[in-house]
Amino acid sequence: MKITEDSEVVASNGVAQDTNIFPPYSVLMSVYAKEDSSFLEESLASMLAQTIPPEQIVLVEDGPLTDSLYSAISRFDKAHPSLLTVVSYSPNHGLGYALMKGVPECRNEIVARMDSDDIAFPDRMETELCVMRDRSLDMVGSQIVEFIDNPDTPVAASTLPVSFEDIVAYSKKRNPFRHPSMVFKKSKALAAGNYSPEFLYFEDWDLFNRMLASGCRAWNVDRPLVAMRVSADFYGRRGGPAYLPHIWRFKTAQLKRGYFTFPQFLASTVPHVIVCLIPNGLRSFIYTHLLRKGTN
Repeated sequence: MKITEDSEVVASNGVAQDTNIFPPYSVLMSVYAKEDSSFLEESLASMLAQTIPPEQIVLVEDGPLTDSLYSAISRFDKAHPSLLTVVSYSPNHGLGYALMKGVPECRNEIVARMDSDDIAFPDRMETELCVMRDRSLDMVGSQIVEFIDNPDTPVAASTLPVSFEDIVAYSKKRNPFRHPSMVFKKSKALAAGNYSPEFLYFEDWDLFNRMLASGCRAWNVDRPLVAMRVSADFYGRRGGPAYLPHIWRFKTAQLKRGYFTFPQFLASTVPHVIVCLIPNGLRSFIYTHLLRKGTN
């Protein structure tokens, strides 16, 4: 892909597209010490390979990093001057805090979330920006696939609601979005209170529920635009006694805020707690076969 002097993007299919019909956007990412530098480089490369590339990438260093991560970030910054905005602090505070710090540093109204170990398909941003523009939306996500080693051989795929009405209804019981696929308006996120560090594991669902409650319009593209990397024991680890306080804190906050009615609170919380406490093998089966669409 190359950008010509008259602001046309020549995509991998050789078709020139006028980038001026789309607003510039910022990519918001967070990285911490336990992440793999090669995964970070793949993730950044996938955003550079977009048919509509970003104007800015905001990378939040959530606490001190490893030498390999610092080296990867430095190489990327030197190769792409003025593209990268790095936010750093110490110690590590978690994803919600990192994104809370990152949103104000985005210099564009359109913000695209991306995780530092996931891979965006080349037409992700063009597709989401078109849907956002044509439907006059404030936030757009998509279906995703999940993979362990190779995005071409996914292990599961999402089956999220698509329309605004279905998203609102679904948000009362489960998260209607996959975080790394999300594109949203910065002003709307800040008006809803920005990300919060209070809800570990639920920082995205918390923000997007608040945005929906404030009147934001949303949609999900009904095909995968992002490949999310998961570990072999990813589903098995999404539970256990240590996970319960985080479930309770988030769900009760939704109830107190008035986003959940009490019956909705019970319908959302009780199954979540049960899945959390069952053995890992059964929990993995439920996630891959019932809560997601398994793939061959």
